[in-house]
Amino acid sequence: MIILGIILLIIGFLTGLSFLWTIGIILVVIGLILWVLGMLGHAVGGRRHYW
Repeated sequence: MIILGIILLIIGFLTGLSFLWTIGIILVVIGLILWVLGMLGHAVGGRRHYW
């Protein structure tokens, strides 16, 4: 999810499409939150770890 968000950020920046930029930011933030929760040992989506 983080990698997809970064790809969308790059594509949105290069093409000037603001909705790709917005979706990219949202995906990166959600991905980072899930990654941190997984590292802290909280079950995320039924999984013990989220990579």
